Amino acid sequence: MNILSKGDLKVLLGKGNEACVSVSIYMATQRSGSGVQQNPIRLRNLLRDAEERLVAHGLRRTEAKRLLAPAARLPEDDLFWRHQSEGLAIFVSQEVFQAYHVPLDFKETVVVANRFHIKPLLPIFSGDGSFYILALSQNKIRLLQCSHYAAREVDLAGIAPLNLAETISHHETQRQESHHRGGSGSGRESTVFHGQNIGDEAKNNISRYFQQVNNGVHHQILKEENAPLILAGVDFLHPIYKTVNTYPHLFDKGINGNPEDLSAEELHKQAWEIIKPFFEKSHLEAVAEYNQQAGGGHTSNNIREIVPKAYQGGIKLLFVALGIQEWGTFDLKSNTIDLHEKAQPCDDDLLDFAAAYTIIHRGTVYAVKPEDVPGGLTVAAVFHREDL
Repeated sequence: MNILSKGDLKVLLGKGNEACVSVSIYMATQRSGSGVQQNPIRLRNLLRDAEERLVAHGLRRTEAKRLLAPAARLPEDDLFWRHQSEGLAIFVSQEVFQAYHVPLDFKETVVVANRFHIKPLLPIFSGDGSFYILALSQNKIRLLQCSHYAAREVDLAGIAPLNLAETISHHETQRQESHHRGGSGSGRESTVFHGQNIGDEAKNNISRYFQQVNNGVHHQILKEENAPLILAGVDFLHPIYKTVNTYPHLFDKGINGNPEDLSAEELHKQAWEIIKPFFEKSHLEAVAEYNQQAGGGHTSNNIREIVPKAYQGGIKLLFVALGIQEWGTFDLKSNTIDLHEKAQPCDDDLLDFAAAYTIIHRGTVYAVKPEDVPGGLTVAAVFHREDL
């Protein structure tokens, strides 16, 4: 199962429909122990809840079952349940069926609305806890997508060479073909590296290896990301990788030592100690910027003002309260908002909407506890100066 990217977020946001039958399902999943057997059972229960909600929204039961049919097959799919993370997010509409394993411990949630409900995913894209770990070794390359609390391994098959031998074999084939065509290459290069005193040929092998890894990881997976990337590997590999790296958010400090014997949880624990001060500083600076700008027309706590700004790409920093919804509708043509005390058919969670479009337009979102939103309400924003 692929990584959840900002591109996926754009697709999900673009699939609202007039029938108001976009279904979003979230659940925590157990990765080991007796709780693993409960994962499919709990999903079946959530699908029954989704069916009842669809019927309450006006669909006939046969239509509701037909809509949910792709998701209804998941409880019986043994392969699907072999690759778990802390959370499972499922999105179903007439046009979309997507399921994502993500490193977030979700509260069980079912939402039927005009658009997919994406706010539980915000910690993956927020500015205070989303990062990646690239574990480098001769025998295996691993990429981990991380939140504050957990990590999941990203499938790199077909994206980057999984070990140095694969790169050497490919390069050796190219050299032999060049030699047969009249080139001068000959001999076999070393495939093994053990420490700082490796020779030039081995360094060249490693550099080619890392170039291919960088091309796959940066240009195919992290191309729309701005989250920090932390390297894990023996000391002398870090500078070699940095010479070929093109991802602009590679963190200067990394994890030293052979990562092959470390679990995702162990790598995450070490990486979090490295990255935690960076996130804390970033969050404090964002709050300070809001407080400095407050009262000067550059900030707002008014959702009627924030939602249109977010949709137009005018928000630099956004703070939203987790666990709270602001239900209503936003007319894209007139830029007008209707707020409702309780969710009505075809309503959106406007906090969710504002956060999603801020992320899409490369603003920074902080999904925080309600009491930590600057200004004391459910949302706060700092606008881009050029949009004022």
